[in-house]
Amino acid sequence: MKEQVTESNELTCRISKNTANLALWTGTWLAATALAAFGPKYLWDFNTLPTILGILAHLVIGFGMIAANKRHLNGLDELQQKIQLDAMALALGVGLVVGVSYELLEDIRLISFEPEISHLIMLMALTYIVGIILGNRKYR
Repeated sequence: MKEQVTESNELTCRISKNTANLALWTGTWLAATALAAFGPKYLWDFNTLPTILGILAHLVIGFGMIAANKRHLNGLDELQQKIQLDAMALALGVGLVVGVSYELLEDIRLISFEPEISHLIMLMALTYIVGIILGNRKYR
């Protein structure tokens, strides 16, 4: 029994550590995104070298965030992995289907504005959150 409690504590500690690491990488990537998006206009007057460096930093940090997400997923138990992967599949599917349809709306002139990637990212994030909530309720 004591061995089972120790394994549970180790799993909880590993998940907490991986979650904190993922949050750090995600926050850093968010800051790098803001720097790459707003730096050229507000900080360095569209100077090419800082802009390229900002984009490269954004990419490198983004791949670090992907690696942190992979470590986080690998550290979860099987049920938590299933919930996460189901939510990710839902977000990817909704993002692909709605994103293509959204882009087509402009192409066929049913909307007068240009579709923005930020709208798609928000939709996918909300879909992912709903998928996590529904998955946790389903397997409670």
